[in-house]
Amino acid sequence: MKRVGRKLASVALGGMATGAAAGGFAIGTQSGSGTGNAFAGGAAAADDASVAWYNPALMTLLPGKTNIAIAAHALKPSFKFQNQGSTGAFAAPGSGDGGDGGDWAYVPNAFFTMAFNPNLIFGLAINAPFGLKTEYDDNWRGDFTARKSEIKTANINPSIGYKFSDTVSIAIGVSVQKLEADLTSNLALLGIGLLKLEADDIGYGYNIGFMIQPSPTTRIGAHYRSKIEYGLEGTAAFSAAAAGNGSIRADLDVPDSLSMSFFQVLGNWEWMADLTWTGWSNVQQLQVIRTSSAATLGPFPGASGATLTTLQFQWDDTWRYGIGANYKLSPQTKLRFGVAFDETPTNDTHRTARLPDQDRTWVALGVQFRPSKTSILDVGYAHEFIKDARINNTVAGVGTLSGTFENKADIFSIQYSQSF
Repeated sequence: MKRVGRKLASVALGGMATGAAAGGFAIGTQSGSGTGNAFAGGAAAADDASVAWYNPALMTLLPGKTNIAIAAHALKPSFKFQNQGSTGAFAAPGSGDGGDGGDWAYVPNAFFTMAFNPNLIFGLAINAPFGLKTEYDDNWRGDFTARKSEIKTANINPSIGYKFSDTVSIAIGVSVQKLEADLTSNLALLGIGLLKLEADDIGYGYNIGFMIQPSPTTRIGAHYRSKIEYGLEGTAAFSAAAAGNGSIRADLDVPDSLSMSFFQVLGNWEWMADLTWTGWSNVQQLQVIRTSSAATLGPFPGASGATLTTLQFQWDDTWRYGIGANYKLSPQTKLRFGVAFDETPTNDTHRTARLPDQDRTWVALGVQFRPSKTSILDVGYAHEFIKDARINNTVAGVGTLSGTFENKADIFSIQYSQSF
């Protein structure tokens, strides 16, 4: 099972990009139709096959026997540091502020559903639920703590939905998810060059969906997704001190989540609301352990079993609140609107340049067009207003990196859906 899962996730990882567009290192863009509503009501809206991810219990509401949806997202996060009293090596003359740590990222999604009979539906989601990439200019003032940070994931999630009655459906699913991590720091001050940590693993999780429809115009949905535990394995490489190179391992969990959504039709309007809890408190630290012996390099021990380095997170659980609306302009055209507030799991004490996250406010709009009775084209745009993120990181014997990140993000989405 481990070998099969690794092969499947490795195939899916091809083309999967990173780009944190939600709290922590979650990627909030998991369907093109949801972007225009700021993903409000995701566990209760049933527009297309992307419900195979957001709440597979909704698969029982889709038209036809087979449904597909293919989406592509272009994400442009921006993280610009402003120095405010850094000391020691972090205040060295000539060191810059790193430019823009964010860059374009491209995230695809694909979804498929098939009805075995009117009550039993199979679904499949292929997506990238988590991701992160920050990369700053070489030799910037924070180079000692963070130059490049990248997390990639690829997820394959089959599920089964069952319609108990005209008003109640449930679903269960499993996830096979691969995670790759790449972290780089410049340790030239210690004479050992760049430190590059690379590791990956396959993890497994499950999800449960529920939908109740008390009337044809009212729908309530709930969806739980379990945490996934990773035992990452890889290598540590010092560019100027190869004697310190060796194999490493690190344990990391991605969080569980629970979404509760409401959907209501009133004339030409569709109204929706969403409340999502995410268990980011599972992410407290990333402890990198050596699994082979190497030379001791300054503060980095070389013995097998020793802690090479520890990245502190100390994150908290978060809530996301969203409301959205659709207006049916015509039988072929629907306009979408949405706003959301997404809490950050980080705090001013432990926030670092690797992920200078803060609370986000989403404002979104989109349009849906039906070229035919069985096809749908969705286009959406969202802007994230992200609070300035304060960091104050002290490294013994080096100094303090102190300042504020000015952050924002833009998301562009397109999706084509077809039913058969």
